Amino acid sequence: MAKKIGHAVIGYGGMGHFHGERQNSIKDLELIGIYDIDPAVAEKAEADGVHAYASRAELLADERIDLVTVATPNDVHKEIVIDALRAGKNVICEKPVTMSSEDLEDMIAVANETGKLFTVHQNRRWDGDYLKVKQIFENNTLGKIHTIEHRVHGSRGIPGDWRKEAIHGGGMVYDWGVHLLDQMLTMMGERKMLSVYAQCTNITNFECDDGFKAIVLFEGGIQWQIEVMTNNFIELPLWYVCGENGTAIIKDWNGNGEIVMVSDWENRDSVPIKAGVGLTKTMAPRTDDTIERYPLPDAKDDWNAYYLNICDVLLNGAKPEITHDQQRKLIRLIEAIFKSDETNEVIKF
Repeated sequence: MAKKIGHAVIGYGGMGHFHGERQNSIKDLELIGIYDIDPAVAEKAEADGVHAYASRAELLADERIDLVTVATPNDVHKEIVIDALRAGKNVICEKPVTMSSEDLEDMIAVANETGKLFTVHQNRRWDGDYLKVKQIFENNTLGKIHTIEHRVHGSRGIPGDWRKEAIHGGGMVYDWGVHLLDQMLTMMGERKMLSVYAQCTNITNFECDDGFKAIVLFEGGIQWQIEVMTNNFIELPLWYVCGENGTAIIKDWNGNGEIVMVSDWENRDSVPIKAGVGLTKTMAPRTDDTIERYPLPDAKDDWNAYYLNICDVLLNGAKPEITHDQQRKLIRLIEAIFKSDETNEVIKF
């Protein structure tokens, strides 16, 4: 029987518990135990049959553990990641990996020094909705794409834990924005990022951002609009993608949506319609005989793909899907978003 990868979780709150459950469902992983600074969390873990270490040092000293997942508040990621790497462990860090490029370089340096895997939990590269849009983009389904809007909307403000506190790296740029921005950068690949203009909001929280909007321009005339809001009572579409020959919409995480394509460019005549107190031909909707409607491409959420890649890296020497250079680019973009918000300026790269 092949040896399993012994793993442990540091920080056993909501995401830490998620990691423990998900990783334990992977045949090549075995959960050895967890550590959390809250005694009540440790006690609950023990009651659920999960070993809770008395200290971080005790966990890191256990030679059965090959892989450590760090799922703590953002401000202590660097310290714990470096500790784990120096203890000879491979490390998965929750997103955002850290809150500055300087800290990230320190973490990467230790990973290179120790020769251990150091990667980040950017799991939403395997969201079904993202994979649908990625197919549309890569297959040139809509012709040349010029605008991609991607957003998530909620109406409950920031959750009532450390995520609403600036000192711990709270706020929506770090919480949800890091996912949407990573999806964007992954889809764009090597395409050069030209500039970003961003505005953060403080509607329900004045300590850190409770939402933000960012316009990111890429070479080739592609504009992304990324939006995270937590005070919206009517949601806009999750994705809205415009190309020269059609438009795609994904309304929600259930994948509801469609593609509408032009079928007859030659038929440009339109009947004026009433618009408010005026008439317009320009904005008159197309008639059914000049468009075709298509279903979205097929793609499903893949909950296990991230962890399967980690196992492949550790057992077979595969390449990690989430790389240091990708994280460098992502953290620089986040820093630029905060700078743009602070200065009310377009930040060029």
